[in-house]
Amino acid sequence: MQVQLDNEEAQVAFGEALGQALQGRGLVYLEGELGAGKTTMTRGMLRAYGYQGAVKSPTYTLVEPYELGSQRIYHLDLYRLSDPEELEFIGGRDVLDDDALIFVEWPSRGEGWLPSPDLRLVLEVAVQGRLASLMACSPKGEDVLERLQSKISSDQLENGVIQWK
Repeated sequence: MQVQLDNEEAQVAFGEALGQALQGRGLVYLEGELGAGKTTMTRGMLRAYGYQGAVKSPTYTLVEPYELGSQRIYHLDLYRLSDPEELEFIGGRDVLDDDALIFVEWPSRGEGWLPSPDLRLVLEVAVQGRLASLMACSPKGEDVLERLQSKISSDQLENGVIQWK
């Protein structure tokens, strides 16, 4: 699935719809260059669970936990990781074993240590806004994409790319 996100508001709105489709569980890889909008997308997904505060990239802390009622969400940023084994020292196994929703920025830095995701979201800077590509990597990911597609109206679909304004 490809989605054209014309501006930051569209990115947050799409993230919120994706967050709802995730239904509070799963592992999502967020990929893209610096400044592509991975943290902005995370902000939208967190809004689906009622979080209205600022969302900062956990570049220095590596993990930012959120407890929203009974919902547990973890936002990981592995950009500064020099070795995937460092995840062991920051409690990565506990995070990944938790029945929670987990967003991982820069998952390639944890390659060989991280499990396969349910969903891969790749963000690219476009002429206007961002282009988001979503790929299911598990049966749960396929269910998420089905739920997300059911939220998309036919007038948003143009040439195989969903326009989110």
